[in-house]
Amino acid sequence: MGRDVGMTARRSEIDAESFVEAARAAVPALAADAARTEADRRVSDASLAAARAAGAFTLAAPRDAGGVEADLATRVRVLAELGRGCPSTAWIVATTAETKIALRPALTGQAHAEVFADPDAVLCASARPGRATAVPGGLRVGGRWGYASGCEHATWALLVAQVHDDEDGPARPVVVVVPTERLSVDRDWHVSGLCGTGSHSLVGDDVLVPGSHVLEMSRLAGGPPNVAMALGLFAPLLGAARGALDVVAAALGQRPPPGPGYDGLVEFPGAQQYFAEATHHIDSAEQRMLRIAETLDAVPPGERLAPQERSRLRMDLLSAMRECRRAFDDLLDLHGASGFTTTNPLQRFWRDFAVGSRHVQFSSYVVAQDYGRLLLGAGDAVSAVL
Repeated sequence: MGRDVGMTARRSEIDAESFVEAARAAVPALAADAARTEADRRVSDASLAAARAAGAFTLAAPRDAGGVEADLATRVRVLAELGRGCPSTAWIVATTAETKIALRPALTGQAHAEVFADPDAVLCASARPGRATAVPGGLRVGGRWGYASGCEHATWALLVAQVHDDEDGPARPVVVVVPTERLSVDRDWHVSGLCGTGSHSLVGDDVLVPGSHVLEMSRLAGGPPNVAMALGLFAPLLGAARGALDVVAAALGQRPPPGPGYDGLVEFPGAQQYFAEATHHIDSAEQRMLRIAETLDAVPPGERLAPQERSRLRMDLLSAMRECRRAFDDLLDLHGASGFTTTNPLQRFWRDFAVGSRHVQFSSYVVAQDYGRLLLGAGDAVSAVL
């Protein structure tokens, strides 16, 4: 889609608060279409337009293409606001941002110009490996790439492929950047939460990828640490917890108390305590999220935190996730069984959080094992998530 280049360029000069406020202003529109997004198993056009109008998709786009290249702290604050209205929409903004960040330094020349022609574009990615055969000028790729969040809206896809340079030798993994119009979508995303992310499978066969759009894995290795990606995915889930808090706050003002002596449930001491504790847990999780973001933003370009420090940040992120989970338990208990009716957004926020918090980036037993090994000097981290 076309865009006023001057307007987009000026966005890079706007301060972080403007983007956060714009995201907050988009929440009612996202909330109004969240049920449609879930039912259609893809972000609705109205929600996508609201996120674009807030400038959310430009935050990670390169400046030379009219983007902002916002810091991590700004991005997670925006994502949390969007998640308050629709976690699925915020998730697509988050995965698009991570894809743009990975490709920003890796692509050059015409490939960079093509992929970043529209700073508002949706991009998708999948780490599921496909197959590739070397041909003059590039590769021919094929396969099935699952969990490609936002693929029905995306213009480009970042995909992994295995190249066999030698029939008897091991495969060489590469990343290819392919226009989604050259792939088909198998709408196989049938889940109980984050339904609207449209994380379907991309399918292709004998797709020609020019060498300019083929990247060796080493070209992506110098990007942000995995904990930065994990934090970006956590922010929409924090937003889901905030959205649940909003739903329960509204319900407390309308429901009768469980016994005489009070005009409403909002005046009932037990309800006040539960709500206060849930709010505290979410506030605490947000503070952890921002501290992690600020720590990562403070790392000078070209440098990396030590493995033990990255592992500590991952443990801190898991603590934030557990804080949100405790808040959900309190809020669900406080609201009662009516919160699980299919028309109540509380149960959707709960399901979105329950599914998203089980993403591979948040595998608590893996993160804890890595941290324990590093703390005790028992060897290097053994997982790929660090």
